[in-house]
Parts: sequence; structure tokens; C-alpha cells
Amino acid sequence: MVLRSGPVLSERKLTYGGAGVTLTGGELRAGSAGFRGYERTFLLGHGSSLWAFASTEILRWGVKTRSGFSVESAGPSTSVTGLGHPVIAGNKYWLIANLGPLRIHEPVQVVAVVDKPDRKGFAYGTLAGHPVRGEEAFIVDRRTDGSVWLTIRSLTRPASGLWGAAYPVALLAQRLYRRRYFRSLRGPVHDPGDGG
Repeated sequence: MVLRSGPVLSERKLTYGGAGVTLTGGELRAGSAGFRGYERTFLLGHGSSLWAFASTEILRWGVKTRSGFSVESAGPSTSVTGLGHPVIAGNKYWLIANLGPLRIHEPVQVVAVVDKPDRKGFAYGTLAGHPVRGEEAFIVDRRTDGSVWLTIRSLTRPASGLWGAAYPVALLAQRLYRRRYFRSLRGPVHDPGDGG
């Protein structure tokens, strides 16, 4: 069963104000306007091989696709999995969660991309029709000791309409997927000569 309703993806608008706040630390804070905040940083490991893997995967949707999501661009059923499909600021996508027999299509827009030598990642905001309202960011950092870290930040609140009633279930799903996100960028690399 596919759960996707509403206008076509290109016509959907962000469901909150302050786009990019999870990367910039802007004015929108947990508790303001009913938003629930989350931030956690997790050590992925050490070494240049791990950094090369994680920093590449984060900018091509690996944190989502390696966690069980499918990703489609705004075009007609264009899959974003695999090489050559970068996360692009301003583009709109369907994140497709497979929960048993359900395929839940979550419309999002990438609101910011970070692409620096030792810091990579992106933030997306929810569009009309998403099960929650708000923003989520995924950032990988390489520190001077060679350690590689993944940080996830989000600000969410219930969506309007029928999805609002399902918010408690959406919070449970967030917890499940966050565990997967933190595992998604840990391998499959190991370079013993590299401290990893």
C-alpha cells in the first residue's frame, strides 16, 4: 500500500519557517512554536578511508538509502540511489519509508548543503504532505585526531491534517531510523594502516 497524496512534488511548499536552522543555529529553537528538538553526535570511527566513505555517502543520500529509505527526485520516478546522484540544495525529493506493507512517501526539500574539506552534510525541510513538520540535518566531521563523527539535528512538530493524529507513531519511527542512521556510515571500510 502506497501512502502519497496531495499536489505534485514541485508544487509543494515548506511547512515551517526558518529554513536551514538545523545547520545555522538560527532563531527557531526547541520548544518555540511547539517544535521538539533533537541533537546527537556519534563517533563513526577513525581514519582517512572511513572519512572518504562517510563524506562521499552523506552527499549522495547514503545516510538515508543505507538506512532503508528509497529516494526519488521530483522527476517521474527517478531513483536517486547509487553513484552520481548528489544531494542538491533547493531540489525536492520523495523519501520513501518502507514499513512492512506500507510505503510512506515523505516530500522534502534540501534547504542547505555543507561541502567543506572536513565537514560535509545537508539539511532538508518537510513539504506539505509530510508526516511531520520541520527540518533534519545530517553532518559528518573529521577532527584533527582523525576521528569521524556523525551529527543529527532536527526540529519537528506534528503535521496538520490526518498526519497530526499519527505524530506519536512518527516519533517512534524517528527513533528507529535514527539508530539506523548512526550505523549507516560506519563502513564497509577498514584500513588497519590508517588507524581505522
